[in-house]
Amino acid sequence: MPLTLAELAGRINAELRGDGDIVVSSVATLQQAGAGQLGFLANPKYRRQLATTRASAVILAEKDVRFCPVPVLVTDNPYAGYALAAALLHPRRSPKAGIHPSAAINASAQVDKSARVDAFCVIRAGARIGPRVHIGPGSVIGEKVTVGAESRLVARVTVLAHARIGERVLLHPGVVIGSDGFGMAEVDGQWRKVPQLGSVRIGDDVEIGANSTVDRGALDDTVIENGVKIDNQVQIAHNVFIGAHTAIAGCVGISGSARIGRHCTLAGGVGVVGHIEIADHVHITGMSMVTRSIHRPGSWSAGTPLMETSRWRRSAVLMKQLDKLARRVAELEKNMENK
Repeated sequence: MPLTLAELAGRINAELRGDGDIVVSSVATLQQAGAGQLGFLANPKYRRQLATTRASAVILAEKDVRFCPVPVLVTDNPYAGYALAAALLHPRRSPKAGIHPSAAINASAQVDKSARVDAFCVIRAGARIGPRVHIGPGSVIGEKVTVGAESRLVARVTVLAHARIGERVLLHPGVVIGSDGFGMAEVDGQWRKVPQLGSVRIGDDVEIGANSTVDRGALDDTVIENGVKIDNQVQIAHNVFIGAHTAIAGCVGISGSARIGRHCTLAGGVGVVGHIEIADHVHITGMSMVTRSIHRPGSWSAGTPLMETSRWRRSAVLMKQLDKLARRVAELEKNMENK
């Protein structure tokens, strides 16, 4: 949707410096942008591209204004400004309501007349599909599942176990909600499945990336609160609780009954063991393994930084000797005290 720079500045709460009558209709990178497009600078690594950009305008911070030869929209958070501008210039089209002839919908399911159900979807008994919901092709909605207003299941999404999906939820292709948790009891040397009887509750404005899974609870529900953002290929086990507005990057694994606080971030590849608690405002860096509860906000890390293989091998040898070295130091300290 084309907007003048003056209109856009008002909508994203930015300060305009330059010709407010210039019209922009799309966003692009500084390097690729041309006339009628809006660029942005959020990472100082790309500041040198300002000098040659052909964008009609750029969103940036005050410190970068002097480097830009075109009109600018100045904001304290250029990346957030870009996100708002992109949503305004590239609004998502609302799907046309209707049910594809190939969809299989149980007679007891309730599908709002404003919803859209695409080809080869299955909606089972007692399910409720709210206003303006879009159920993408090949998706399966299980018995008594509820999907709140304006939510979108992009394609091949499966929602089971009487799960409740909030409003404006976005589930990307391949997401599975409500599969059985990994509950096994060893009986006479063999694994016996423990029935998974809980469900999943997902709040409003949640986004879950492609091929991520959220298991149903064993007895109580697995809970994802409002505003949580989850990347691709994330595994959330049974009875996990994730607090509001937490963001979880790709390939994170969260074991059963872990509780993650609000406004947390888990970077890519983080592992969280079961039955621990993480406080609000905790930030865990990539590939860390969380093996105990964290009760204080802040940034936490684990693991060994990348280094050359030859150096890593030497370090590994030294690590094997740390216990022996610690005992020698303790013995020396004891001898010093006795003198």
